[in-house]
Amino acid sequence: MDAGSLDGCAIGLDPGTNDGDFAVAAKHHPDAPVFSSETYPGWLTHWKEGWQKPDTADPLRSLRYLLEHKRSFNLYVVHGGTNFGFTAGSNAFSPVQFQPDVTSYDYDAPISEQGQPTAKYFALRKLIGQYVGYKIPEIPPAIPTVEIPAFTLHPLTSVWDNLPAPVQSAQPKPMEALDQKQGFILYRTRLVGHKSGSLTITEPHDYALVFLNGQFIDTVFRDGGKWTVELPKTSVKDPVLEIRVEGMGHINFAQYMIDRKGITDRVTLNGMTLMNWDIFSLPMDDAYIRGIGLKKGDAAGAAAPAAKGSSRPGIFFSGEFELKEAADTYLDMSHYKKGVVWVNGHNLGRYWYVGPQQRLYCPASWLLKGTNKVIVFDLHQQDAAPVEGVRQLY
Repeated sequence: MDAGSLDGCAIGLDPGTNDGDFAVAAKHHPDAPVFSSETYPGWLTHWKEGWQKPDTADPLRSLRYLLEHKRSFNLYVVHGGTNFGFTAGSNAFSPVQFQPDVTSYDYDAPISEQGQPTAKYFALRKLIGQYVGYKIPEIPPAIPTVEIPAFTLHPLTSVWDNLPAPVQSAQPKPMEALDQKQGFILYRTRLVGHKSGSLTITEPHDYALVFLNGQFIDTVFRDGGKWTVELPKTSVKDPVLEIRVEGMGHINFAQYMIDRKGITDRVTLNGMTLMNWDIFSLPMDDAYIRGIGLKKGDAAGAAAPAAKGSSRPGIFFSGEFELKEAADTYLDMSHYKKGVVWVNGHNLGRYWYVGPQQRLYCPASWLLKGTNKVIVFDLHQQDAAPVEGVRQLY
């Protein structure tokens, strides 16, 4: 409390749902107003977890205490949201732990990501209604949603055919050193010493794909500290090693917030540090997307030669669907593996087959009456598959 409040300012407790919490605040600052600044009705979800669904009994218990004692409070959050684009963050509480957030920030909130009241909302509304001296307004009409029949995407091009000019560096550099804050980055070098064996990336931030002579070898995920893969023997004199890294969200809490993306230290092969790298920035921002022609109208074009059947995953798929009227929807990406989705040029965020999220929220404001264009960049998928629009997150 001494380090987290200022004289003359209101004190927000986290969460502040019992007499003891308020007594501590009163002892430190007896004249300051005190409130519950974060009363949690839900919680966030990380990749590889199940959807967080906290019991409604706990927020009801907390809220009842606050109402009975006439305490002010803030519900965090009352309305779920979305980490569109690359804005999802991460947690980490040790050097080898990494917990990236899913794209959805639905949070199991009383009002869902898409703006619909939930059973939790009605329970909280009923409780609050018992303590206010007026009639609570009626609930607004439901926000319209639409189902979109399945449509199949087509390979458009590959990331390998859309590389920018590289930056040469003796050692790998993180994205931030190249004035890049998010997206992807590619590192390339030739193996002039050791040709095969144990390849270690220190540290990969956050999800890396390793290629040798154009052949996909393995993935390395930051979480857990297992950053070594085995490179097979090859007959090529100086094999080409490529490592494509995806930044999956900057750590936004606690002591590991200085969180550079890409390869943050070095790469070794059998303990030998590899040198002389070409580094390609792949921010996948609006300028990059425009640069590969994904907004120029040929969304369903024929497959580029390097896209179909390439041994190096990293393909852009494209397609389109028709709408009679624009309405909210969720694009179901369960037939794809891991990647990013753009609709009419808007980045909906990430999906990943490990779950739990395979449906991405698309608001009506990003959709058009008539033809809508979809772009998917998948890190692993090489064959076209269908996508459909559904009405709910899960």
